[in-house]
Amino acid sequence: MLENLAAQPADALLALIKLYNADPRADKIDLGVGVYRTAEGATPVFKAIKAAEQKLLADQDSKAYLGPEGDMGFVHALIPYVFGQDFDRSRVEGMQSPGGTGAVRLAIEVAKRSGIKRILMGTPSWPNHAQIVAAVGLELVTFKHTTADGLADLDALQAALAAAQPGDAVLLHGCCHNPTGVDYTEAQWDAIAATLSDGKVLPIIDLAYQGLGDGMEADAYGLRKVLGAVSEALVAYSCDKNFGLYRDRVGAFYAVTSDATALANAMANGATVARASWSMPPDHGAAAVRLILSDAELTKLWLGELDEMRDRMAWVRERLAAAQQVGSVNMAPLGIQKGLFSMLPLSGEQILALREKHGIYMAGSGRINAAGLTTGNIDKFIAALGDVAG
Repeated sequence: MLENLAAQPADALLALIKLYNADPRADKIDLGVGVYRTAEGATPVFKAIKAAEQKLLADQDSKAYLGPEGDMGFVHALIPYVFGQDFDRSRVEGMQSPGGTGAVRLAIEVAKRSGIKRILMGTPSWPNHAQIVAAVGLELVTFKHTTADGLADLDALQAALAAAQPGDAVLLHGCCHNPTGVDYTEAQWDAIAATLSDGKVLPIIDLAYQGLGDGMEADAYGLRKVLGAVSEALVAYSCDKNFGLYRDRVGAFYAVTSDATALANAMANGATVARASWSMPPDHGAAAVRLILSDAELTKLWLGELDEMRDRMAWVRERLAAAQQVGSVNMAPLGIQKGLFSMLPLSGEQILALREKHGIYMAGSGRINAAGLTTGNIDKFIAALGDVAG
């Protein structure tokens, strides 16, 4: 029967990684893989994580299953950071997931079980969003995320919400939009929250990069504004970026309701989906996060490391924006974008030329991971960009 399987296209990013690894040039630049890098090009383990892992090694007394909900100490420790210290704790409950991807999958699955039939989503978006919506069997309705001048297109979102039907949900990036880096302003979030307050559309908020934009509190502004205006919402959260736990797959799914029965049912359905999908989430990374958030000194150390990451990303963006116009590419918008990613308006031929002539690797969409740029290679990148986009 297996001969009936259709061939599948190769994952473009994985193919790009192979090409980069095979390139012998010493000055090659990887702007494709979506991980944070230091000024030296490394992706180190956080000092706070190392310290928490030492405690875990010394104190952990079992590797027994925790259940499909995972480490609830971890899940609850995150709540003040995500939802705010004053959020009504009776309205929210969550469960651990394998990374932000698992959290998004749970959110979409639970949305479907609640009667959602369509997901409204701005494009471009993280490619896995559309793949998950399709895999769950829901209809995807898209609208433009950015305007021609590189700002968030509030009008397009509002038009999509105005045309929404019963049984619709809207998927929103909480901050540090992937792949564009273009976030809604606080004033735009205020307007979005006001529109969603009528309860016609279920908000699903993907908060995968909290702390990498303007800080933990500022990056939660949009999510908290929306949750203050609506009676129910679903949230997908990732610790992969802001704790550097990429390979440990650390995420959480939360439901927010104004009804205790609905909240319990959302968690029960989430647990059912999790049990049939991965049974139990991986424990190690979540346990380390729990230890950090329960220890004031480790929390301080972690937040300091996050500050260093954010400062470095701000330097990269300021340096790129200072180049102003590089060939046909207006670099100024990169200075106000947030997080790891931005998209450059390059053709496939220009992206190929960057790779073949200059050893610069980026996604075919023009998305770059700005953390791949350092004091040692950023000038080369700008010059190469001018060469192919001139």
